Formats: sequence, structure tokens, C-alpha cells
Amino acid sequence: MIGLTLKHLRYFEALATHGHFGRAARSCAITQPALSLQIKELEAMLGGSLVERTSRQVRLTTLGEDLVVRARKILFDVDQLGDLVRASKDQFTGRLRLGIIPTVAPYLLADMIKALSSRFPGLEIQPRESVTKSLIDDLHQSGLDAAVVALPISEAALQEFLLFEEDFVLVRSIEDAEHPVPTANKLKEMRLLLLEEGHCFRDQALTFCEIKQSEPRYLMEGSSLSTLVQMVGAGIGLTLIPEMALPLETRSAQVAVARFSAPSPSRRVGMIWRKTNPLAEHLMQVGAVVRKVAQAKRGEIDAILNLPDQAGSGRPAPV
Repeated sequence: MIGLTLKHLRYFEALATHGHFGRAARSCAITQPALSLQIKELEAMLGGSLVERTSRQVRLTTLGEDLVVRARKILFDVDQLGDLVRASKDQFTGRLRLGIIPTVAPYLLADMIKALSSRFPGLEIQPRESVTKSLIDDLHQSGLDAAVVALPISEAALQEFLLFEEDFVLVRSIEDAEHPVPTANKLKEMRLLLLEEGHCFRDQALTFCEIKQSEPRYLMEGSSLSTLVQMVGAGIGLTLIPEMALPLETRSAQVAVARFSAPSPSRRVGMIWRKTNPLAEHLMQVGAVVRKVAQAKRGEIDAILNLPDQAGSGRPAPV
């Protein structure tokens, strides 16, 4: 079709994904009027409307739904061609679209970017923070090159690369610091603070405490680990957080931290990518760099857990 470009398809795919002109324009790093103009040009070429425009959202027409399926396949194949070229080079350069879950991003992402930028000077890292399901969907649709998530994912199409393993620790009020660490069964009877639905860390904590999703009366929810820790500091309840979160979260909240008795709850965090990705060998190198960053964090975490006085509590660490 004369005049049709990949730019038209990319802008339309972004609009279909976000369902909103403003958000789609921001994702494409252009202005909203420019995006709207490109969509109108595409509609003129095709001779039909692709979207239904309302004041709040955008809905795809039947033509739009058919086109987005084909557009995504075309864009996927084009990206694969670009990756083939990049994979043939010794040095990993260009764009790296890296997803990361919210219970890892605040504690590892900045150091990851620094280390990767040093190891691969020509690499442009484009991080995206989101929950696991969204990241996996983006991987399958070639919206991401790789993602840092909790393992296992157990999808045949995805390669898993272990980065680190870590325990969960108990965060509770200073007043409870001298009390015995509650068992998983005892936690069910307490005011437990957890992340809202959609976070894999929530599911892992529920599994440890043997709480079913159908038992919401036991739970109070927060949007982030920082929110949960601040709520604990205010005396609202207690929570579980991964060890990696300790250095940051214990700086600004007056709380007590304790390890659980064995077998303690834990998680495995890794990097995943499509097995068919031509950049797989380079992504293995990226994973190795991120693994070293995580290992470097280990000393800081151990120092907090082994201090005679807990960070922020002013009292002996409970056992």
C-alpha cells in the first residue's frame, strides 16, 4: 500500500495497547496531535475508521481489531530482523527493553543500570516496571527484550536465568520486637499487611501463611512495600518483605525486623526472555552482570540483619 510506513503501524499499535491518545503519544515520545495525525493518515489510506473516539478512551473498530493483529506480527518480525543484526556483533549495543517487577525495581534497578552501562557502553536501557503478568504479555508481543521476575514462570517459550535467591523477613512494630517470631499459622490470626492483588509477592506470602484468596478478612492491602512498612511503623499491623528491600525500607520507618525459623519463606528471582530471541547470548551476559549486582547487595543486607541494634528500632534484634 502506497504511503504506509512502519511508523504508522507502530503508532497505531501503541494506541491499541494503551487505549488512550495521550498515553500512546507519551510511549512513542511524540505529541498527542502528531499521533492523532498519523492515525488519521492511516485511516485515510485504509478507507475506514480504526478507532471509536470518546472523551475518556479509545475503542478499536472491527477493522482496527483486524489490523492490530497483523500490525503486531509485522512489527515483531521487523524487530527480530534488527535483533539478528545486533546479535551478529561482538559488543551488545542499541536498545534493551527491560521489564522488572515492583518488588525488585526500587532496590536493584539503579545499580543494574549503572553496571550494565559500564559493561555495555553502547547499550540504551529502557526499563519498565510492572507486575509479572503484564511483563510476560509484553515479552510475548515483543514489547520487551527481557524481564526480571520471580521464578519459576514455567512457560515453554521463555528462557529462565536465575539471578538470586532471598528469604522473606518479618517487619513489625518496635513494641513487638521482644516477642517470639510468629509461625506461619499464627500469622493468619494477626493483622497482616500485604500488597494488593496482581503482585506475585502477595501470592507468595499468602502461600507461606496458608491463607486462601477467599479469606480477605485477615488482610489489609498496600500498593507498595514502602507503603506496607510505613503502615507497620504507624502501628497498623505487620508484614513480610524480601531481604533486598531492607536497606531502603528500614531507613525511614521505626520498625523491628526478624528472620523466620527454618524453613523460612523465600523466593527465586531471575531474568526471562523468549527462547527465539536472537539476542539470547547477549541477554545471558546481561543476566550475569545483574547477578553480580545482586550478590554485591548481600553484604549490606546481612549487616542489617546481624546488627545488635536493629536499623531504626533502637532495640535488640529479635530471634
